[in-house]
This record gives sequence, C-alpha cells and structure tokens, in this order.
Amino acid sequence: MSNEAATEAGGGGLTAYIQHHLQHNVQQIAGYSFNIDSLIVGLVTGLGILLWFWSVARKASSGVPSKTQAFVELAIEFVDGQVKDSFHGDRRFIAPLALTIFLWVFVMNAMDLLPLDLFGGIVNLVAGPEAASHFYFRAVPTADINTTFAMALVVFGLIIYYSIKVKGGFGFVAELFTAPFHAHGVLGKVLLAVPNFFLNVVEYLAKPVSLGMRLFGNMYAGELVFMLIAGLMAATTLSFIPAVLLNAGWAIFHILIIGLQAFIFMVLTVVYISMAHEKH
Repeated sequence: MSNEAATEAGGGGLTAYIQHHLQHNVQQIAGYSFNIDSLIVGLVTGLGILLWFWSVARKASSGVPSKTQAFVELAIEFVDGQVKDSFHGDRRFIAPLALTIFLWVFVMNAMDLLPLDLFGGIVNLVAGPEAASHFYFRAVPTADINTTFAMALVVFGLIIYYSIKVKGGFGFVAELFTAPFHAHGVLGKVLLAVPNFFLNVVEYLAKPVSLGMRLFGNMYAGELVFMLIAGLMAATTLSFIPAVLLNAGWAIFHILIIGLQAFIFMVLTVVYISMAHEKH
C-alpha cells in the first residue's frame, strides 16, 4: 500500500479510502465525459491479446508445439467446442468472436489482481503525495458499467443484425407481432399483436441488460472487497502476514470469478446470436 493511501485511510477513515478508489479518471472531450482509465486499460489489454496471438501465429510450427503455442491451441479448441455445442450454423465469424470476447473479458477482469495502490504508488514516487492524493485510476474496466454496457450493446447489435439477416426485414418485424402467442384468424392475430410485441421488446432489451449488469455487478463487488481489505490494512495497521493471507485467500477465490464471468459472457453471446438464427 502506498504512503498516501495509508494516510488517507488512517486520517479520513475507511470510507474515504474506498470512495477515493471508486473514483474514475474522468476527462471532458468535446463536451462529453470519458472514463480514461477504463478506455486505456481496455485498449491496452485488447491490443496486448492481439499482439500475443500474432506473435504466436508467426512462430507456430506443425511439429512439436511450444508451451505457448500449445496453450493458445488449447484455448482455441476449448472455445470452438463451446461454440459448436451452442451454435449450429456457420462458425467462421462466431468462433473468433467468442474467442475474442472470452480472452479480452478475462484479461480485463484479471486487472483486479493488480495491487490496488500500484498506480497511486507510482504517482507518489514521481510527483509526491499531494499529486497522488488527487490521482484517480481504476484498473478494472469491467467494474465500470460503461464498459460492460458498451460490450453488451455491441452484442445486441449483432443479435438484431442476424435476426434481420436470417428472417429478413419483413419477417423480423412480423415475428415481433406474431410470436410467441399464435392465433388463427385476423381478429385473434390483432388481439395478440400488442402482448406479443411487448413480450418480444422486453425479451430483446433484457439480453443486453443481463449481459452488462451481470459482468459489472460481479467485478464491482470483487473490486470492492479488495478495497475493503486494503483499507482495513491501512486503517487498523493489520500485521503483514495476516494481511497477505487475507488478500491471497480472496485473490485465489476471485480467480474463479474472473474466469467464470468471462466464460458466461462468451456463452451468452453465442446463445443469443444462435437464438437470432432461429424462428418461432
């Protein structure tokens, strides 16, 4: 823990410490507010994954693979198997999409394992405690609801795109008013048009909301626990060994959440796109 964090937790209390670390680095650009920390970490992790895969692909061999190549091939086979179980159409786009989502979300989630005061400590060493006390940087993009909802909206756009592509524009609109309840005769179809439309709109809107909120809620809660542990360490001068054991215990458990949430986001994306290919 950095010196300014300890001072803040000890002087301002645990609540002040947590409130400080819940602040995003917000910048105004063209009249709009942007969480720069989420954008930077999201971009760096995404480009890092692309560069890593590119370097592995360049060095790939048909003989005995290296450990890195074997790991990448294992990840690709795992994701492709999951896509094959959920999606029965052409997987040439869906499988790479699922792989990208899984690895990108996993790495962004894994930023939660970095020391909480890492960036604040660097600023403290370079610019001093005064600058560090006004420095805000949250390193977990998926604990930012703007990030998770942005990804969920992209998935929602793909759902609408494939729904129209598979069923046609007229077929997609007609399905909104004629399913899930079917009726014979013009009067029955007219009477069921409104409830059908309402249920379909709720179903479509629930998909991005559930995707975004599930990932955000789990990662936000995990990040909050790390803040609570770090704040207690500073505020109560917890001895080194108990503090390390407490942090290590939560970090080990949190690794399961990190991987599970990435897997769930990937699987739900594939399932939702698969549902867009089906007709009622």
